[in-house]
Amino acid sequence: MRHFETRIALPPGLLSSTVVREILQLGIEQYRWFVPRRYGTGTLRHTLPSEHTDLDTLLAFYEENEHLCVAARTDQDFIWLSPARPESQRRFGQLALLTSPKAASKPSWRDAHLIQVVELMRLLHSPFAFAALIEDIERKTERLVPEEIGQRLDFTVRNYSEGLAGLFWRNFFGPPFVQLFGERLASLPPESRQELGHGLVLVQPYALPSDAGTPHGDAQERALISHLGPECFYDHALHLKPTRLPVLPPLSP
Repeated sequence: MRHFETRIALPPGLLSSTVVREILQLGIEQYRWFVPRRYGTGTLRHTLPSEHTDLDTLLAFYEENEHLCVAARTDQDFIWLSPARPESQRRFGQLALLTSPKAASKPSWRDAHLIQVVELMRLLHSPFAFAALIEDIERKTERLVPEEIGQRLDFTVRNYSEGLAGLFWRNFFGPPFVQLFGERLASLPPESRQELGHGLVLVQPYALPSDAGTPHGDAQERALISHLGPECFYDHALHLKPTRLPVLPPLSP
């Protein structure tokens, strides 16, 4: 099943129950992303009653398991909240929001999406978020590495501390990346850049997510990456990781 995905990067550490409740209230009750019917881990083994949304049940699951997936009746819409302890191997977590690619074809949805991502980034103190079709995300964040026998799946960059995998339809840059790009970000063409307040800047190479992977979309991405600094991005032709990285707060030992 094809999806449109928004990934909001999380700082290291678990989220408090208060913050998780606010995420659920915003997404389910205020933004009305979807009607939740299933929850759990990736298997979604638990169900919710149809007559009302039980946020307490969802919150209790998060508190016990330190992560949470909430889905609609079908697999089209779901929320995946996956923070990471500072001592874990992943180090960085994410909030992933998935829906139908058809949603992004509506101007009203795109307008609401912009506002909602900014509000969630502020709530989560997120330094970076992006949104795109899942196919575009996979081709920029994953690669098959040949081995003696067969191939293995690897990541181009594991998280934002290793730099950027590329540019997507919408790229929300927080203070570490605004500082990294400096004047080059401020001098982008106004049709590609938007100041969002609170230290956040949107970079959007093209109008629609479906433009990704087209000759026009690829050309726009290359032009903006060239302007911002190719050394900040993964080199997909040579399979080289970024050499200029954002300055992030030190991780707890």
